This record gives sequence, structure tokens and C-alpha cells, in this order.
Amino acid sequence: MAFFHGVRASEVATALVTPVNTTAGLPVVFGTAPVHLTADPTKYVNKPVICYGWDEAVAALGYSDDWDKYTLCEAMYSEFKLYAASPIVFVNVLDPVTHKKSTTGKSVTLTDGSATVMDPVLLSTLKVRSTEAAQPAKEGTDYTAAWNDEGQLVITVVPGGTLAAAKTVLLDYDAVDPTAVDASDIIGGASTEGNTKGLELIDKIYTQLSLVPGIIAAPGWSEDPTVAAVMRAKALNIDGLFRCIVLTDVDTDKAKAYSDVNAWKNKNNYTGTNQVVCWPCVRNGESVFHMSTHIMGIIGVVDAANSDVPYQSPSNQSLQATGLCLKDGTEVSLSLTQANLLNSQGVVTGLNFNGGWKSWGNYTGAYPSITDVKDSFICDRRMFDWEYQSFILTYWQLTDGPLTPRLIRTITDSETIKLNGLVARGYMLGASVKFLESENPTTDLLQGIIRVHVYMTPPVPAQEIDGIMEYDVNNFKKLFD
Repeated sequence: MAFFHGVRASEVATALVTPVNTTAGLPVVFGTAPVHLTADPTKYVNKPVICYGWDEAVAALGYSDDWDKYTLCEAMYSEFKLYAASPIVFVNVLDPVTHKKSTTGKSVTLTDGSATVMDPVLLSTLKVRSTEAAQPAKEGTDYTAAWNDEGQLVITVVPGGTLAAAKTVLLDYDAVDPTAVDASDIIGGASTEGNTKGLELIDKIYTQLSLVPGIIAAPGWSEDPTVAAVMRAKALNIDGLFRCIVLTDVDTDKAKAYSDVNAWKNKNNYTGTNQVVCWPCVRNGESVFHMSTHIMGIIGVVDAANSDVPYQSPSNQSLQATGLCLKDGTEVSLSLTQANLLNSQGVVTGLNFNGGWKSWGNYTGAYPSITDVKDSFICDRRMFDWEYQSFILTYWQLTDGPLTPRLIRTITDSETIKLNGLVARGYMLGASVKFLESENPTTDLLQGIIRVHVYMTPPVPAQEIDGIMEYDVNNFKKLFD
């Protein structure tokens, strides 16, 4: 050691590790978007984009009221307009390079020098020419093309240009074709070139956005059993580390009555421990939403009210709804008994019983075949998923550190303090952390493997409250006082 004369100081790492905050209910929604309305239609194709507000989402993906064709718009409208929940991650699988159709020589009549085109035209491919000329006119010099507020393309002739006297013009263009998108595009996969598409992108969310998915949804697609199965499987093993819940819908074209739902659910294997099964659809004014879209919004609202701790059930929370219906708009009316029957079958629904329209149901799709509270109650499943995220991300920084008593105490003490804080705030009934010799054999320690056992008890929902009433005859004595 070099010679030193005087006073000096040094420091060691803090014995406690600050927990990493996670977005417990971060929704990742897969579907199609009207990207032809954006400045760059190819920018967000099979590429996750996180949005914190309506304007940001519309700028990135476009917006259309035709939710059957552009399914992401339903989630966009519900999250930002009805529930004011954010952020949300969108994954658009509509690719204007492949999901398109070409039109040549379409005749359009000009009225007062302009015409409206209803097709979802890709502006970069548009060519406008007169009926007499073979060469296309020049944009900006002979005509302008722009989208109006209804998502319609308006072509306007520029005075003094080559089209100034034209009554009819011919159009050549490519238009996006959302009907060309099918379940295989939502499911996606990875090519030999390393291009990842569809649900396979779930593993990329954390590495690209530094946020772990809390919810996976695909309104308009999740009623397809093949899509739902892949959603469920991917959510159980996100990047080999994390897990989250998936929101899925029962196909209301097949299950038109509440009595049909359980048979459809079991036949199509909508029985995952991490799966929320929803029926029917939700009406808000003239708009029809998938129930899963509203449950996603409710989860965002409830989590935000609880400091982003997902300990509260999304059941019996206000639905931004004016009624329940099938996808075709047929009204659905449920009594409390009928709604409870659906709940007993592991289905979340809606109910107008006391205080307006509310979400109704606490169980995952695994119920009633699985009754383990951490797998059957939605809120408890989410709390365990959240603890997965928090534990992994908090102690990742200690990986490859020297395996010493100090490291073990750092983990157990830090985790104990975090859990005690959750207990003190009422988010858990109790919790403890132990490093057990029985779970850490010498053969594992020699390989640098340790196991920390976390005991935790998040509360279950109080879904049945019984009041016992009795006529007390002893009070007749008061007559003789």
C-alpha cells in the first residue's frame, strides 16, 4: 500500500436496494391502424409505439371510426377519450407494402374543382391525370390532395394548372387493404432475417421501451381461439422472465345468449390462469366496443387510484357504457342472477344493478377448474405478476456479484422493507422474505444459484357480504321498564 499521512474517507454500496418502479397495468394492444392517414405510413408497422395522449396516437397511427377495419382505433378511443388512461403501447400489423390493392384509371368527376375519394389511398402512389393526357399532372402545381376530418381524400384542382378546365380526372393509386390482414398477421413470428412481427414482438417491449407489459389485448382479434391461445402463451413467458394477464373476448356471433358462453369458453380453451374472458360487448351511444377494451380502461383507472399497485379487483367499477349488446348491436339484458352465473363460470361481464353500469366479475378464465387464489382471482394474479417484475428488475443489478452473506442480507432486507411498506399501506395483508437452507443445497450454491422465498398475501376481493338478521325477543322487556 502506498504511504499516506493524514485523514481520508471511502464508501461502500448502500446495504439496501431501492425498488424499481414498474407500470403494473401497461397495456400492449395488437391490431390494425389507418396508417395511410399519417405522414409516414410505414413508420410504425410491426413496431411498438408508446403513446401518452390522443394527439400523439393519432399522429403516429391515424384514426378512423371504422373500428372493424382499424381495430387499434377502438382501444385508442376508449383509453384516451372514455377512461383518460395512459400510457398505452400500440402494435400495428397492417403493412401498406403488402396489405394493399391497386387501382388504375379510376374516373372521378370534379365538382367545383374538387372531388372526394373514399378509398384509403397511399398518397405516395397517387397519380392524377386528365382524360386527354397520358402523363400525370404535378401535385402542388396542377392539383392538391389532402385528408379531411372524416378521413376522406379530397383532390382539388389548382387554378391555372393543366387540370383547370377538366370535368373528370383519372386516378392511379395503391390503397391499404385492412381486409387482407388475418389472424396469422396478429400472431406473427420471426423470419430468418431476424424480422419480428405480431405477438412475437411482446419479447421486444422491455428492451425497446424499458417497460414491462402488464396487459396484452387485441380487441377484434382475441375472440379467435388461435390468437387467444398465442396471446396467453406469450404472456406467460415474456422474454423468458416476466408474465402478465391477457384480455380476451367471447365471440358474440357464436355465443349470442349468456347460456351459450360457458360451452363456447370451454370448447375453445379460454381457461388460462392469466386470461380474463369477457362477454358480451359494450355500447356507448352509437358505438359498440369489445368488453375487453373497457376492462382495460377500468384497470388503468383503478391502478392509477392505488399508486400503480394492482391489488384491487376491476370488478364493480364504473363502465363508460349505455348498455350491453352483441357485436351486431343486438341488445343484451342481464339480471344479477344471470351475471353471477357468468362470474361462476370464469367470465367477466357488465351489470346495471346499483349505481349505473358496472364491470362484474373477479375470476380469471381458469375458474372454476382452478381455485388457487393466486390463479383464480384477477387482482391476486396481477399482484403476483407485478411482484415478478419488481423483484427481477430490482435485483438484476446484483447479478454476478460475490455470493456472500452481505449479498443475501441486501436482498432479503431490501425486499422485506419494500413488502412491509405495502402491508402498511393496506396493499397486502402480510409478507415476509426468507433465505432457507432447505431450498439452497450446496450443489446449487457451488454453481452460484440462490433462492429467496417471498411469502405474500395480497387481499382477495370481498365478493360476498352476508348480513345476518335476527328478531330479538329480549327487547320485549323494554315494555315493562
